Amino acid sequence: MSTNCKLCPAECGADRTSTRGVCGAGEKIGIAKYGLHPYEEPCISCKNGSGTVFFSGCALRCAFCQNYGISHENTGKEITEKQLAAIFAELEERGAENINLVTAAHYVPALIRAFKLYRPKIPVVWNTHSYEKAEALRAIDPYIDVYLPDLKYFSPKISARYTGRADYFRVASEAVAFMAQRKCDVRGGKMYAGCIVRHLVLPLCANDSIELVKWFLSLGSDAYFSLMGQYTPCGNIDRFPELQRRITPREYKKVEDFLLASGCENIFLQALGAADEAFIPDFSDKTDALF
Repeated sequence: MSTNCKLCPAECGADRTSTRGVCGAGEKIGIAKYGLHPYEEPCISCKNGSGTVFFSGCALRCAFCQNYGISHENTGKEITEKQLAAIFAELEERGAENINLVTAAHYVPALIRAFKLYRPKIPVVWNTHSYEKAEALRAIDPYIDVYLPDLKYFSPKISARYTGRADYFRVASEAVAFMAQRKCDVRGGKMYAGCIVRHLVLPLCANDSIELVKWFLSLGSDAYFSLMGQYTPCGNIDRFPELQRRITPREYKKVEDFLLASGCENIFLQALGAADEAFIPDFSDKTDALF
């Protein structure tokens, strides 16, 4: 692990052998929980569920994160690379449709070592907030089959307000453009390779969402676009009154209509009924299950 960590765009320079970076990660891999996830996009969860590993810590740290306990408070435990490789094999044995790595960018070097110990025989999914360096993505790319990036904010003012990162779009657009190059291979309703760009519509941010859709369309990629309406007030949002409600049908429909009118064919849409805490993973130690 780096003694002057500049793995992510924050470039905090932490000595992760003795302390934690701004992402909250130290020398060892931190995971909160793993299991079969039934609520991803249909071509990801498929029949048996996505073999999802939730990593502790985050370099972006959105104020409203539904996984606030692991992204901000580092809930979970530390494991070795050998143990992570064993988790891959266990999920595969349990019938997982894929191995789904959630917010793992701050562990890239360790992940590569884990993959060298065990290479899954099922697709590997990179599930990310996209605030990551292109060189880190290039390093992990040989081990990834499906990219599942969030594209969160277009406006620097909005990203600075909710994350403290005014450079989010500049960084994330480069990362997503790289991931969207992965050609799609979907057979029998299952994605074996490709990219699904996700976007969560936020309260009062429909116009920002439309700008992100415009940018995505400019890529000319065969990547899918998943428009999510599941925003649920979570995290530390006392300072943000606008985030203390769910989005309205009108807000979602404004973005949906623009996306549908664009002619984009590879689209996932989400019913607003998905904005329910029942769909948020349970990271407590009260159960081994995710939901």
